[in-house]
Amino acid sequence: MKLTMFDQSLADYLTRFKYFADRFDHISRHRTELERLVDDYSTFITDESNSNIWDGLERQGTGGLNGLAEELRAYSARCVATLEKYRALKLIKGDTGITDYFRNIEECIEKEFGSFQVTSKSIVLLVGSGAFPMTALLIAKRTGAEVIGIDIDDEAIGLGVKVIEALGPELKIRLINTPVENLDYIQEVTHIIFSSTVADKYDMLERLHPLTNEEVVVAMRHGNGLKSLFNYPMKETDDDKWKLVDTVLRQNDIFDIALYKKGTITHG
Repeated sequence: MKLTMFDQSLADYLTRFKYFADRFDHISRHRTELERLVDDYSTFITDESNSNIWDGLERQGTGGLNGLAEELRAYSARCVATLEKYRALKLIKGDTGITDYFRNIEECIEKEFGSFQVTSKSIVLLVGSGAFPMTALLIAKRTGAEVIGIDIDDEAIGLGVKVIEALGPELKIRLINTPVENLDYIQEVTHIIFSSTVADKYDMLERLHPLTNEEVVVAMRHGNGLKSLFNYPMKETDDDKWKLVDTVLRQNDIFDIALYKKGTITHG
């Protein structure tokens, strides 16, 4: 019975995400429903009993799980991007209300780099900054670091700039639509954060190896198991290039974090 209900829940979520994925209308007509859907889904994938069911299905090698995971991940990521745009528009109009999903994300940010602290001298690159760049704002506000956010969505960049102007115009934050390889100052970056919904983040990490300095620290947001229905999962890396030096696993958080340094550097 539990398994049948679980399968039905996943099918229902996918149907609802597909419905909202392409319905961003700039006037927040669907915002409340979408907020509720994303909050419900966040609760679902951080529920331990649901996680146990998913792990059991994976152990059994149940067919179709990978395809379902890929669809749910893709459509939920699009809906979260849309929700960020609604939240940005809401803020620009003077409303600073926050949903459970965004509160969860902000709690995750507190634990981002573990022992590799960001300071006022740091330069942080955020890959996949989105329309409501919470990570950029919180890091810049609390540490004084310079933050560079990149995103492939021009509309997200435009809204993000307005959010920064509203919440932290004095902060050292830049948002741009530029491939990581084209950043002139990539050698100066001390910390890199990859959004969990960037599909090719591990390919980008590979390309960044020869371009970055030897001390750079990478925080790779990801989700394995049931969390892979909302985040792109962790992958193996070549230890000679990027060595996994720490993981931050939090049952109640929407994503987990893998910390990497260059393979030539020992964690110390």
